[in-house]
This record gives sequence, structure tokens and C-alpha cells, in this order.
Amino acid sequence: MAGMTDSRSGAASFRAARDFLLRERDDYDAARAGFCWPELHEFNWALDWFDVIATEHPDRTALRIVTPPGPEAGEAGRSGGAERGTRISYADMSARSSQVASWLRDVGVQRGDRLLLMLGNIAPLWETILAAMKLGAVIIPTSTLLGPPDLADRISRAQVRHVITESVHVPKFREVPGDWTRIAVAPTTGGGTAPASAAPAQAAGPPSRGAWLAYEESWNASPHFTPNGPTQASDPLLLYFTSGTTAQPKLVQHTHASYPAGHLSTMYWIGLQPGDVHLNISSPGWAKHAWSNVYAPWNAGATAMIFGYDRFSPDTLLQVLAEERVSTFCAPPTVWRMLIQADLSCCDVSALRECLGAGEPLNPEVIQQVRTAWGITVRDGYGQTETTAQIGNTPGQAVQLGSMGRPLPGYDATLIDPVSGNAGDEGEICLDLSQRPLGLMTGYLGDAAQEAEAMRDGFYHTGDVASRDADGYITYIGRTDDVFKASDYRISPFELESVLIEHEAVAEAAVVPSPDAVRLSVPKAYVGLAPGLAPSAEVARSILAFGRSRLAPYKRIRRIEFADLPKTISGKIRRVELRSQEDQRAGNGDAPARDPDGIGGPFRPQPSPRGTTEFWEEDFSW
Repeated sequence: MAGMTDSRSGAASFRAARDFLLRERDDYDAARAGFCWPELHEFNWALDWFDVIATEHPDRTALRIVTPPGPEAGEAGRSGGAERGTRISYADMSARSSQVASWLRDVGVQRGDRLLLMLGNIAPLWETILAAMKLGAVIIPTSTLLGPPDLADRISRAQVRHVITESVHVPKFREVPGDWTRIAVAPTTGGGTAPASAAPAQAAGPPSRGAWLAYEESWNASPHFTPNGPTQASDPLLLYFTSGTTAQPKLVQHTHASYPAGHLSTMYWIGLQPGDVHLNISSPGWAKHAWSNVYAPWNAGATAMIFGYDRFSPDTLLQVLAEERVSTFCAPPTVWRMLIQADLSCCDVSALRECLGAGEPLNPEVIQQVRTAWGITVRDGYGQTETTAQIGNTPGQAVQLGSMGRPLPGYDATLIDPVSGNAGDEGEICLDLSQRPLGLMTGYLGDAAQEAEAMRDGFYHTGDVASRDADGYITYIGRTDDVFKASDYRISPFELESVLIEHEAVAEAAVVPSPDAVRLSVPKAYVGLAPGLAPSAEVARSILAFGRSRLAPYKRIRRIEFADLPKTISGKIRRVELRSQEDQRAGNGDAPARDPDGIGGPFRPQPSPRGTTEFWEEDFSW
């Protein structure tokens, strides 16, 4: 009885905090002054929140996946309906996730087990997220772009007990060692869940070693789920791999409180309201997908809408925005830059209320073009895999072009000079641990040194440098290390360089961002060749092909320049000189620390000219 009381108390505290932010969505000062993070002791968001609002609004759409037109796209999996794609109500998602939870428990998934989840934008992804939460399993979201080496690393380091992936990706796991449960999701049309096999159902139980279970057999499980005990809010829920400056990606740990409840700040930044239709462009496996395709919309009681197209088309996206009556829309700057190349004025945006960008600062020209066409200002925001949304331009408030906005309710940003350690109006964005925000990770699993570095001196250090004006608006300047973004994905130079130097022709390498009109930047490698070799197209192609075979597509080296690498007296490569060279070639002069446009980020409208011994991926056929 005590456990049930604690759970109900946590749910009530969560609802009170959520309702307060909904009431104050247009009053930033009141929201900041009056908001308190909910008091959570026992709390399972899937059981204590999602299932509850599913009973309150059973017919409201929880998930809408829009797929391409065509005779095969009209099927909506088990959900029925003639429209393109899949539509699942809150009641059906609640019931289905309980059924999946029952089946997963039958096949051996237990509380605390780590489950690698590698699915695209299909209904089983959301079903499994909720099911794993109900069970108390720990979810490891994983991009479908990853190949066997990355998967082997994740399964080993995270001590994975179970893997769920689409059948098309099963071959990637053939050479991955480990004794873990294998579950394959069959292909389907419309983004729904395939029906149960026509073959007689077998009794559920642990599979034979190396065998793949069919996810569709979960339809034969009991639709009733009873948890085997209370979930502590401090229990681990999510493990995210995120790139950094070390040889291996860091493993970020979040709890049943930090991400589900922590994303109340994200809900506030977006400006979501109950019943909204929220469209976010993001790929599964990355934190932003969980931010805006799971927790923020379902915290608000809104519909999470998914643009389920394999190939991106600005014109098709605009059509979907109009046809689906989207209320709120968030996309990375890469998508916004592509959208403004289309005819924005042809899109019916009468239902659209909020537009947002995240990932890196948007160029003022992009914001202005959207404002002119739609009468809506695209609002920027800031957060990390390690946190929920920390800073943002919020609904109803003035937007300063180039600024990320102001600290969101529940967050206080301190800017600390990396050299002096003093707080001021310019420095590294840090969070005071004496007022620890609920949305902050618990730490880096298995890496005490990295965790201590990030949490030193009583602050969580984001590694991002920014400035603050007299009105409290914060503008991004850059990273304190060499990590950069390409097409909204974080790239760790060290990780890419470690792959390159395995090639027999490469003596040393340094990876830096090279300006690109669409992707903001692409990974470029400056390569010092092994003795006896000379720069040539043949060598360049060999190195690029080597990287393509060992790196996920978003990590690929796109450009190579053969050169002697600049170094310090102690022999360390001076990437700052190489980055400066790329800036100068792109016409940015001496590459000042802050963008001359005042937008707070390194947006460059033109790609950089080539060096005399530079080769691009586009030079070759693959």
C-alpha cells in the first residue's frame, strides 16, 4: 500500500508541475518564478502518467506516422483505416504496450536488464519504449545507421542482455559476439506493427542460443500487465552513447525521473498544449528523438506525428504540414535551410502555431524568410543528450535573432570563464549542482574520470561557450573542445582519426569541420601520408573507401587533403590552425571567435574552396 501511495503522490506532483507550465506558457517570468520540479520517489511514467491519460482521453491520437502515397502505403498495420500510414490512439498504445511488456517478460526481459533498441520510425519503437519502462528495463536507443563494429562496442560496453531490431538489420549482428536475447521486427507497410504469424503460436519462453524471436508473436501475449514491484524514480531508464573527445563515445545515464519528468522543460519550450499535433524531424537512436517524439508531446497529452519517409523532400514535408494540420513543428537547421529553397507560401499553415529549431543556431535569413512567408518566428533552443532543454526562446516572448533564448523553468545557467573559473557574462555554460535540475543525467556510466571532469567544482560543465546580454538572452559561441556538428549529428574527430590511421597509407590524421552549404559542415581529414607515398586520387579514394566501410554514414569523411600537419612544440596537432584555414577559405577572414553576423554559430553559406591536394567524396563513383 505504501508503494502505491508513493506512486500516486509522484504522479500527482508531476501533474501539478505540468499543469502549472501549461497555464503559464505565455508568461516566462511567472513560469520561471513559480515552477518547481515534481517530488518523485516512486514513479513509472509509462504506468503512472501515460496509462492514466490514456484512460482520460482514450480516443485522442497518441502516435501518427505518415508514409509515402501508393497502394501499399494505405495499410495502417493493426490500427486499420484508409489514410496513409498509421494512427494509434492513447488507449490502443497503452493496451498494446502492456501486451508487449507481458511478452517481453515471458521471453526473459527483467527489471534492470539492458535492452538495445534499434528500430526506425515504426510503431513498435513506441510500443517497446513504453513496454520497457513498464518492466523497469533499461533502454539503449540505437541508430539504424550503425554498423557491426559500433554495435559490438555498444553491446559489450553496455552489457546488453536483449536486442530488438528490424529484420533488415539482423545481418549486422551476425558477427557480434555475446549471449543476448535476439528479437526481430518484421517489415510492414504504413509504419504499423505486422500481425501475428499465421503459424501456430508457440509457448513463450527464453529462446535457444542464437535464435531470433519474432516480435509479432507478442500479439499472442496477455494484454494485461501487472508490474512486479514499484519503480524508483532514481532507477536507470536510458543509456545514450554520445560522441566526445575521447576514443570511445560516452555512455550517458538517465533515470525514470530525469528524462520523462525532466522534459517538462522541453514541453514548455516547444509551447505544447493538450491535443496539439507535434511534428519533429529527428532520427531514432538520438536524444532529440526522445525529446520531441516521445516525452514532450506525451507530457502535454498531444499527438506525436512522424514524417515516415525514407527520402527527404521539402515539398512533401510542406504538404504533410498542411494535410495533417500540424500545430507545432521542430526541425534541425539543415531541414530549415532546405525548406526555404522550396515555395513556403504555397503551404497552408493555418493550423501551425509554433516553429522551432534545435541543433545549432539558425541563420537570421532563414528565420526572416519563414517569418515573411508564414508570419511565425522560428524559435531556437539549447540542450544536450546529458540534459533536457536548458535554454530557449519561449512562446509569447521577444526573440533576439541569433540567441538561444533564456534559461527555461527549472534551469539556471551560469557562464564560467574556462581560464579564470569566474562567473560572468561570457564563458562555459554550467549548471549549479547545489540546485541540480531534474533533467540532468546521473553521470557517465563506466567512466568515472569523464564524470568527475564534467561535474567538477560543484557545477555540471556542458563544454559549450556562450555569452549573455543585459536582458538575459544567451548566444552560443562554440565548443570548448574539438567536437563539431555535421547535418545535426555530433562528430568526434578523435573517433574518426582512430579509424583513419588504421589505413596503411595514413601516418597521421586530423579531422575538422569543412564548411558546407546544406549540412553546415562535413568531416574533412587532413592526412599525413606514410613514407614513400605521394598524394594522388587513387590513394584518396582508397582512404575514403576504407572509412566508408568502417564508419556509420553520418560519420563518414567527405573530404581529404594531404598535408603536413601543424603541431605544437610537444608534438600535439594544432587543429585550431586547420579549422582557421577552412574558415579563411570559406571567406571568413581570420575566423573570429564569434560569428561577425552575430548569430552565435559558425553558419557559412558557401562551401570552402579546395586545397591543391584535396579530394572530395563526390569526385568518385561508389
